[in-house]
Order: sequence, then C-alpha cells, then structure tokens
Amino acid sequence: MVTTGLHLTGKARSDRAFVTLATNPDYVTGAMALFKSLIRTGTTADLVLLYTDLPPDLIDGLCTLGVRVVHADLLPTSSDFNALHARDRVHGIAPFTKGEKPPFHTPLDNFVKLRLWQLDYARVVFIDADAIVLQNIDRLFDYPEFSAAPNVYESLADFHRLNSGVFTARPSQDTFARMLAALDQPGTFWRRTDQSFLETFFPNWHGLPVFDNMLQYVWLNLPQLWRWQDIRVLHYQYEKPWQNHAKADALRPLIDLWHAHAGDGPVPDLADLPDPPQP
Repeated sequence: MVTTGLHLTGKARSDRAFVTLATNPDYVTGAMALFKSLIRTGTTADLVLLYTDLPPDLIDGLCTLGVRVVHADLLPTSSDFNALHARDRVHGIAPFTKGEKPPFHTPLDNFVKLRLWQLDYARVVFIDADAIVLQNIDRLFDYPEFSAAPNVYESLADFHRLNSGVFTARPSQDTFARMLAALDQPGTFWRRTDQSFLETFFPNWHGLPVFDNMLQYVWLNLPQLWRWQDIRVLHYQYEKPWQNHAKADALRPLIDLWHAHAGDGPVPDLADLPDPPQP
C-alpha cells in the first residue's frame, strides 16, 4: 500500500501501534533499544518505525524484532519554510543553553513525525527514539487525542508546556491534511519545531502523568520528582545515552540502564536502582 509520502509495507497486525521516527543512523540505534524495551513489557500492540532515507542494512536489524518499517518522505514544505527551520537558523535563534544537542539533530526532520496521522491504525502512541519504556504502557491507547506529558525538567513552572516525546494520536487523512495546511503558512516559524506546532494545533491537549515521559534532566534538577517505581517512560532529552558527553558521569545510572535495554539483558529491577543525588 502506498500513501502519498508514506510507503506502507506489510499489514497491520493490530489496530494499535507504538511508533517512533528515525531520520539518521543514530536514531536507529535509539529505536532498537526502544523497541527492545517495549517487547520486554509484553505489549500486544504493533511496533512501527517511520524512517527517512537510510541504509537498508540498518533497517534490516529492526525487522528481526518484528518491527513494521515504513519509509516516510520529508513533508512537502515550501523553500521558505525549510529555510526558516534550517539547523543553523533554529539553533541560532533558540540556542540550547541548558543541554547539548547532538550534531546529528536536524530540526526540519522533526516534522516527519506528523506522517503518523497517515498510518493505517485506529490508535497510535508515539515515542521518541531517544527513550526507553520501563513498564507496560498499553493503557495509553485509551487516552484521547491529543494527550502528552508536560515538558518538566527544570522547574514546576514547566508544567504549562507539553513535550512531544510521547503522545497519543488517532490517525486520520483529514487531520493530516489540516496539519499540512496549518503548518506551512507564510512567515510562520515553529521555535520548537513539531513540539510548538502540536501545542498550537491541539490547544486543549490532555495531560499525561509526568511519569509517562520522564525527562532525564529531572534526575539532575528535580530529584524530588524521581521515583523509579513510578517511571514508565524514560526520555533522554538533549545528550543521548549512546554518546560520550559532559554529563555522562552525573547521569551514569540512567545511561547504564539504557545500555542494559539496548543489549540482550539482563535488565535490572527498578527497585534495585539508586536514587538521584539530593541537592
């Protein structure tokens, strides 16, 4: 089956799917760990990778996990839109002063996740490829569209903004068409790319518990919110756990947990993991 800009292969095995996006080899590395972590939760939903132009051998490894791979084109946005959202311009206007964005981060690619509204599923939960799932989250399929957790990682004031690393969606060609029409308006600039757009497109978004998208900087900045047994999705915002980076020592327990999920195990019990250091 071929949908404009989206190339579906195989058939859906369920009416529900966990979906992630890979637009470069690094995010394929992340997606592999994410899908392994989802499989460990015993989910009955399909696992789907949206991917752009990547070497076939990278994608083959995911197929062995039972992942449905779907090739996606970049959105048909205008040259003006593309120039406004080019990496150097976005990072120049909104520099990342709180954390280090990896060199493979390309802001324009973020909008490709909107193509999940073209998928042949009734219900979808999107999860960024730089996350792992620590407990079964199949219940999220019963949350309404559009549900997302708050973008909390520095202070409680962040609760008013959503983080698009985990959200619920109801695929619909009509919704996708309305998104394209709203996205690329003359002079429109989405400062946080897909995150700003989704927050505007769904102004009455529903809140998920912060534990369904726990951002790694909570470990550093808000340790009072951190309780391992409550965390269902751990999201490695900014620096990635497969990189060498300046915060690696401070985030070592989280990085080690990611590597356990990325490998063949064993995965430690959440009750055995250390608490974050208190300020």
